[in-house]
Amino acid sequence: MFCRSILIAAFLPALVFPVHAQDTAPDDKRQRELVHMVRQDCGSCHGLTLQGGLGPALTPAALRGKPSEGLVATIVHGRPGTPMPPFRGLLDESEAAWVVERLVEGFPADGGPAPTQQTVGAR
Repeated sequence: MFCRSILIAAFLPALVFPVHAQDTAPDDKRQRELVHMVRQDCGSCHGLTLQGGLGPALTPAALRGKPSEGLVATIVHGRPGTPMPPFRGLLDESEAAWVVERLVEGFPADGGPAPTQQTVGAR
């Protein structure tokens, strides 16, 4: 009984405040960075078209029925004992939730890395 109470207390915030609920989407530049990261970094294992490879497919059909919270947790924390690394530090949970939402609806094409700002007078 005590163990169950601890588990309920630990996971209650996730039930009340879903990880995927976010007030605002990342700005346009960050969205472009995230799309590029998924297409390139995640694509190296999940396939550049996200149809699968070393890792499973990340298509809407493949993700249908999978809880968003679990997918966000996998992105942020990785999967111990598998090649799936944690991406904590490269993106936060709200950005991971944004990625999951895009994957579930059909991931956008890669527009390339976000351009860096050049200083005035730089060539």
